[in-house]
This record gives sequence, structure tokens and C-alpha cells, in this order.
Amino acid sequence: MPLSSLTENKRRKYAHLIAALSICQIAGIIGSLFTTPAIPTWYQTLQKPSIAPPNWIFGPVWTTLYLLMGISLYLISKTGLGSTNTRKSLVTFSIQLVLNVLWSYLFFGLRSPMLGLVEIIAMWVAILTTMVFFSKVSRAAALLLVPYLLWVSFASYLNYLIMMLNP
Repeated sequence: MPLSSLTENKRRKYAHLIAALSICQIAGIIGSLFTTPAIPTWYQTLQKPSIAPPNWIFGPVWTTLYLLMGISLYLISKTGLGSTNTRKSLVTFSIQLVLNVLWSYLFFGLRSPMLGLVEIIAMWVAILTTMVFFSKVSRAAALLLVPYLLWVSFASYLNYLIMMLNP
């Protein structure tokens, strides 16, 4: 369908969706600025547990998770800022997204599994809190964050094991 035939309302919805998706992908790009250079150098030298996935899996997994986060954000933000639940949802989402980027900085940028572990626990709580608030606005938006919470749960355990194996 050509853009000229779209109604103004549909154009705004598409722009809103693209903005929500972009916000999440940009967070991923910022995090990767700390992660990517550390993978072939510092991270490669760490002792890792046998459950550690191969390095190549992280890019596709995180890209998919950021996509799901973006769709989830869109479902919440499209309801408008009139509701207290929507505003709380957007605040908690923003906090967890900042914590997401911060983990990359602490773990990879500062090369500190210990700081990463402390921070990822806070991020896990923030994700769960976001899901609780999202569920009050859109059940679908909350459910879209389940894979993210599961992956961060696994990443938390992996972070812990890496910290223990590399004192």
C-alpha cells in the first residue's frame, strides 16, 4: 500500500511503532559498543562454565529480545499518557532499559563480573516490575517480555558462574 493512501492516523501509528522499535534497538547498539570490543579480547580469556552459549548466539538473541521489547513498548505507549498505569509502565520500562545498557558497561566495559552481577539483579527486578505494570495496561505487552526475563535469568546465573570461575 503506497504511503499516500495511508490515513494520517495510520501514519502516526507506524511512526509510533518505528520509534518504539528504534528506542530498544538503539539501547542494544549502545550496549554493543561496550560488548563487541571485549568479546575477542577480555571475554575470550575468561573461564566460562559449560552452560555458556557460543558467542555468536548473543547477537541474534538480543536483537530478537530488543524487537519484542519494542513491540511491547509500542503496545503500552499507544494507549497514551492519560493513565497513571501507562505512565508508571513507561517509567519502569525506561529504568530497566537504562539498566540493560548499564550492565554491558559494567560487565564488558569495566570488565567487572561482580559489578555486572549486582546490576543484573537490579535489572531483573526492574524487568519484573515493568511486566507487572505492563499487565495492568496490556497483557500482551507483559507477555512479550517473558522471553527477556527468562534470558536475563539465565544471564544472571551465567554472570554469577563467570564471577566465581574468575576471582
